[in-house]
Amino acid sequence: MLGLNKVGFRVFQTGENVLAGGPGNLPNIRFEINPNVSAHAADNYSTLVWVPDPVTVTNQWSPYLDATTTGYWYLTGNETACTQAARCNFNQLKSSLNDGGPRPTIYSVAVGKGRDNLWAGAVDGLRINKNIYDFERDGVKTRRA
Repeated sequence: MLGLNKVGFRVFQTGENVLAGGPGNLPNIRFEINPNVSAHAADNYSTLVWVPDPVTVTNQWSPYLDATTTGYWYLTGNETACTQAARCNFNQLKSSLNDGGPRPTIYSVAVGKGRDNLWAGAVDGLRINKNIYDFERDGVKTRRA
């Protein structure tokens, strides 16, 4: 997790999505992690969530949404000060997980959507460090950035 330095995607935001929940009605990126924070040594699971800033363009692809510079991050288990109620930027999040103990471990990554509003659109170009995942009809294509 601490080695994560490039994260984001492009999104196709429809007008219907905006009508259903505003321009912030978007999918998010979720990492299942072992936070490995000293204050919660027995806690080996949390979901690390990035919520993008609102997208105002509709019915077309957005530019790349960079999760390291936009939106906000939080952990679902309240292991650090970065909670859903106390949102952090990417650097604050990484700092909160770097407490001198074992490094956090990423178990999995997913693009998700909360239970708040219906969302129907598309995500493409999911970037995790040097890999970009393009979602095509015939499967996921991985390319190097």
